[in-house]
Amino acid sequence: MTRTRGANLLIILILGALSTVSPFSIDMYLPAFQQIAHDLGTTQAEISLSVSGYFVGLACGQLFYGPLLDRFGRKPPLYAGLSLFVLASIGCATARSPEAFIAFRLLQAVGGCGAGVGALAMVRDFFPVEESARIISLLILVISVSPLFAPSIGSVITASIGWPWIFAILGGFAMILIAVLAFVLPEGHEPDPEISLHPGAICREFLNILALPQFSVYAIAGAFSFAGLFVYVTGAPIIFIGEYHLDQKAFGLIFAGLASAFIGGSQLNIWLSKRYQDRKIFRIAVICQTAVVLVMLAGTWLGWYGLAANIALLFLYLPFCGIAYPNAAAIALAPFNKNIGSASALLGFLQMVIGAFASTGVGLLHASTSLPIYAVMAASAVIGLAILSISRRRTRAQ
Repeated sequence: MTRTRGANLLIILILGALSTVSPFSIDMYLPAFQQIAHDLGTTQAEISLSVSGYFVGLACGQLFYGPLLDRFGRKPPLYAGLSLFVLASIGCATARSPEAFIAFRLLQAVGGCGAGVGALAMVRDFFPVEESARIISLLILVISVSPLFAPSIGSVITASIGWPWIFAILGGFAMILIAVLAFVLPEGHEPDPEISLHPGAICREFLNILALPQFSVYAIAGAFSFAGLFVYVTGAPIIFIGEYHLDQKAFGLIFAGLASAFIGGSQLNIWLSKRYQDRKIFRIAVICQTAVVLVMLAGTWLGWYGLAANIALLFLYLPFCGIAYPNAAAIALAPFNKNIGSASALLGFLQMVIGAFASTGVGLLHASTSLPIYAVMAASAVIGLAILSISRRRTRAQ
């Protein structure tokens, strides 16, 4: 912890770059769907399955990297994962059938998701516990900003030189990260040969992590709190385009403005974490988030709100997502040193699975207005608050 401020900044920038691998991989090629479908002789609906394939690989792949990062140190698993990402990116760029393209996208996710897990684990390697929430907020800020720029970059690439170059550029970015890891970033965690890679031992390790109340309570409560963001992203087109009949340009402006509210919450959390305890910030954020979304749900049920009120209330709700989750993640990971990689992987897995499960509620309820979307957001917030409230006595003494 005796590094200079400049060295710490460089480490944060590298961790931030690692955190952007999956966000850019998910969003950068979205504007190219029509061109990809045309070139591969299929429909945009089938190409959209590549997004689902990426999320499957992203969720499941994280569980494999945790034990590897603990057993072999941080760098070797990241070299392997990013190398797989490069090869899969080449496969995507040269695919000649939709089935091959979807398969390579799944492999791309398995390779790339290690970068995010490794970045989260290395926060605890390089920074003390009391700074973790601030650093995680910075990483989430980077992750949040990435989707705002990735589609625009993808549009320019697709229009100018063609969609295969999107994957060529993604692969090139991964190769640069491999070089940076090798020559710039110090090793934050020495290999631990005592970590077993036997499937039974790995499962027991994950169960032991889950059995720790501080991890399970804050990881799951934080994931439910953050799930509201997944639901909002899924439901935003239904609310603004379907219900209020806005055009794509107006929707884009509103979506960007509301994204700034989430980003602002992440930035506010950096300031708060310097002055208040992580547990207190998380508790108050979840309480406020729940109160706001219940007001949204009640007013929508009663028909009180128009477009402006919906925008204003979402602008008030989204910052609490940006405040709550970094603190929950920092608290959940605080007890771990030896097996921080496995804990980070499990934390990411729970966030992804709970967020994906909540967002599917929009489809299961056949949402065509804001009411069912706000109902799912409210349910997620209430569950998160209930888990925190019921378990607070168990974790207070830890």
